[in-house]
Amino acid sequence: MPALAVAALAAALLAAALLAAAPAEAAGSRDRVRLVGSSTAFPYSEAVAEHYVGLTHGRAPVVESTGTGGGLKIFCGGLGAGFPDITGASRAITASEYRDCVSDGVADVTEALIGHDGLSLTQSNEAPELALTRRQLFLALAAEVPVGGGIVANPYRRWREIDPALPDLPIEILGPPPTSGTRDALVTLVMLPGCATFPEIAALPPERRHIVCARTREDGAFIEAGENDNIIVQRLAADPAALGIFGFSFLHENGDTLRGVPIEGVRPNVETLRKGTYPLIRPLYLYIKNAHRAVIPGMEEVLREYLSEDAIGPDGYLTERGLMPLPAVERREVRRAVEDHVPIRRFD
Repeated sequence: MPALAVAALAAALLAAALLAAAPAEAAGSRDRVRLVGSSTAFPYSEAVAEHYVGLTHGRAPVVESTGTGGGLKIFCGGLGAGFPDITGASRAITASEYRDCVSDGVADVTEALIGHDGLSLTQSNEAPELALTRRQLFLALAAEVPVGGGIVANPYRRWREIDPALPDLPIEILGPPPTSGTRDALVTLVMLPGCATFPEIAALPPERRHIVCARTREDGAFIEAGENDNIIVQRLAADPAALGIFGFSFLHENGDTLRGVPIEGVRPNVETLRKGTYPLIRPLYLYIKNAHRAVIPGMEEVLREYLSEDAIGPDGYLTERGLMPLPAVERREVRRAVEDHVPIRRFD
């Protein structure tokens, strides 16, 4: 048996022993479900919590926006009432994160893909309208860019310097920190495809090429705004020249004051996400701590609500907020995996 699988089995047995030894204390010390994780999943989790309370009159789950990386770190920190039961993520858990889980006794974890969400570049309705390509966004965001056949520190300060057809406005983009799954999506869905359009970068050695393609500028044009996407929303309202990067759900919630910037000619909206024509689409996951399910009141009911057709189906209330639903067969498979407590096995 592989070493990681042995460690996972040992951790699971230890967890079971600990929880079996003091189930009353574990259950009694927290009387509601705690969800953490991705700022993108946060509005969806809040909506599920509200529906759960409305349907069951149970205690409202605690929902915290910690970012994908931060949520997984807290989630994997241990077992018991001091640690969350569920974390949302806008990317899959990595092997190193899973090893951290196992080493802290959190070995029995189920992964549930709940759907897909759009990565939105957003601006104030008061701003001159922009439409961008990933090539242009790379030139706006990257620390180094091709100029005159070489790779130099990014000289662009205004959009018109990148393309004369763009507005004569300063480049100011508010985005996620490195710990965020949204930052990972920004690199994967925007930076790398934009970078790939430049032969000068393609000719670089692989390690150097990756650095040039993935590293964002630090000269003030790209501003890390933290894990709370509401801060970006507020900044966009105060500064119409700025752009913000966050999940589509926040754009959808603030559509009266904000609009999505078309990428490659496609504007982010519910229709383009459902059809899959919008180019910046990424997965959303839940990670479930199975050892808590028998001792945290309401956890099973919250999970059932989160994965219900009323929530994540084609006409579900999360779909109305911008979640791109999975095909029916995949939704059934996800529910079955959660019901059966199927653990993560791909790292064994």
